[in-house]
Order: sequence, then C-alpha cells, then structure tokens
Amino acid sequence: MMDSLITAAGRALAAGDPLGALNRVALRNDPPALALRGIAMAQLGDFPKAKALLQSAARAFGPKQAVARARCVVAEAEVALASRDLAWPTHRLDAAQATLQSHGDIMNAEYARYLTVRRLLLVGHLDDAERALAGLDPASFPPALMAAHALVVAGIAIRRVHAGVAHEALTRAAVNARLAGIPALTAEVEAASRLLTLPAARLVSRDFERTLLLGDVEALFASDSLVIDACRHVVRHADEAVSLATRPVLFTLLRALAEAWPGDVPRNTLIARAFRAKYADETHRARLRVEIGRLRAMLGTLAQVNATTDGFVLESHDASEVVVLARPVEGKHGEVLAFLADGESWSSSALALALGASQRTVQRSLDALAASGMVHSFGGGRARRWMTPPLPGFTTTLLLPSPLPGD
Repeated sequence: MMDSLITAAGRALAAGDPLGALNRVALRNDPPALALRGIAMAQLGDFPKAKALLQSAARAFGPKQAVARARCVVAEAEVALASRDLAWPTHRLDAAQATLQSHGDIMNAEYARYLTVRRLLLVGHLDDAERALAGLDPASFPPALMAAHALVVAGIAIRRVHAGVAHEALTRAAVNARLAGIPALTAEVEAASRLLTLPAARLVSRDFERTLLLGDVEALFASDSLVIDACRHVVRHADEAVSLATRPVLFTLLRALAEAWPGDVPRNTLIARAFRAKYADETHRARLRVEIGRLRAMLGTLAQVNATTDGFVLESHDASEVVVLARPVEGKHGEVLAFLADGESWSSSALALALGASQRTVQRSLDALAASGMVHSFGGGRARRWMTPPLPGFTTTLLLPSPLPGD
C-alpha cells in the first residue's frame, strides 16, 4: 500500500500535479517520500523548502542506494537552476550523472546532462552548451524531455540569432509538450514562442528608427549593410566582424559616427559622448585624435574614419549602408535588467556570476534600480532575492551577454 502511494505520487509529479502528489505523501518522512515532497514543493515554487527536503532525502538514503541519492542530487540541481542559485556546486551534478550512467539509469543521466546545458545557456556559454547538447540523443526521450531538449535548442538558436532554427525547435517543443500533457511545460513553450513575435532590437540610422523581430535581425546580418551592433558591441559586415566589447570608448565613437552616416560628427559632439566632458579643451581634442587612430586600426578594412572640416565621418566602400542595431530598451543598468526580466528571483551573487562582474558593482546597480522602482527585493542577508516583471512587449533574451554567432 505504501509503495503504491509512492508510485502514484511519482506519476502525479510527472503529470505536473504537485498537489496530487502531496496528498499521497505529505505525512510521510521515509526517503522516497521526502524526495517526492521536495520535487512537489519545487513545482509549487517553494524552492528553499524543496532544497531542504531533497537534501534530507539524500542523507536518508543509505550508502547502497547510490542511484536514489544521485536522483536527489539531480533534483536539487534543478531547484538550484530554477531559483537562480548559480553558485551551486556543479561537480555534484557531474558526479550524479556519472553514477546514474554507470547504474543503467540512462534517462535520469541524460536529464542531468540537460540541466548542465540549461545552466550553460543561462550564463551565456553558448559554445559549451552546444558541445554538451551534441552528446544528447533525444530520439529515445519521453515527450516531456524531448520538449525540454527542443527548448534548449531554441534558446541557443535565439541567442545565435538563427530565427529559422529557433522556430523549428519551438514547433517540435509544442508538439511534445502537448503529448506530455503537462500544463506548465506547455505554458513555457508558448512563452518561448512569443519571443519570435516580439521586437528583438531597434534599427537606428540618421533618418529613421524602427523595431526589428529576430528574423529581421538575422536578415540584417546577412545583408550588405555595415552593422554597428550595440547589443554586443561589435561591428560587422558580411562574414567579417570586429569586437569592441572591451573598448567602450572606441565603440561610443563608432556608434556616434554611424548614427550620423553619411554625414560627419563635430569634434565637440564626439568628445561629449565619448569622454562625458561638458567643455572641450586641447587635451580632449588630443585624446580624441588618439582614440580615432585606435578606432581606425581596429576597423581595418571594414570601414574608414576620415577627418572633415568640423569633425570626422565614417565611410565604407563595400557596404551599401551603415546602420546601428540597438537594444529594444537601453539604459545604464540594461544588462542587470535583462537577467531580472525573465521574471525569476535572483541573488546579487548569482547576477554577478552570470554577468562576469563584481558583486559590489551589481549591488550598486540593483540599489539604483530599486530606488527608481524598477526592481524590488524580498528576504534578507544571503537569502535576499531581486526580481522584476518581464519587460512588456520586448524580447529579453537577446539582451543577455553572449558570444558572437559562430564564435
């Protein structure tokens, strides 16, 4: 009778019914029940309670129950990912995956690898995510896991600005989500699919500005235009690209020149934008000449920066036009907002890890955003979390830092 309750609770969880599972095992404290209760609490969004229950279950399983303990670790890893606990020790997930693989629990071993891919995608390590994903064969997966696999494929494609690949993957995800019959999974697929119908960026030129969908961005990259990509701080034309991600002053100068193309930009305007100087003196003009020289060297054959009577002008002999690709929403704390815009709660330490920035820098951004009412926090100390509703009407995935497509 007791084992039948465990089986029934497991089936309820697999169908996305955490309350049904809790009705069967809520009063039990044996290891399998603790594990199922932990997964149920995770599905209900109570991540701290879920983590505690899963850790208790892992301790309660004996040394001879290695597979059961490994499954608890995999579930704990998923909770950590959902709660944006990016400091969770990933080597534990690797060890659990190896244990499951060696004991023949192939499905859970593959799910552990899938969680690894999801984490890599979240922090923008697209190359590593693709390599890990290549080792997964979804053909033998049940529908729920096939849908999850397709969601990851779509996530990578969106970050790579491959709209067609993303659309195909999301179509597969929708089919498998319906077969799985899990409402939460279907809702996740629908939310991901909406990203392809929302503005992903803005096209800015001297005479106009308009929003672009992901497919439009992909077409722009394939066009003959010289694109000044302010989403990733890159200048690109055809198959050639030069990153200025570590040279913010040079990129600011380049963007100012591109926005004025085919006209020129006065020297004082460039000084004000690049150096944030209210009044230009001879030292600023000298520095401008130095930075323009560095910009010329970085651009190579992509474009030229020539002096005019009043300032400088950007010229490209091969491109048909020069345009700026900007984020849908720009601001001083745009990258922090981009991560928070997924609607999940983040700790400042997790944001710092994902952004590759210091925790103090992230905390200053969070304090500034909180003062303006754009984010809010709950909890205290190490348990403090920050969140904000998703930005209405905008694709947030493209705002996240990531390598260049094809890197």
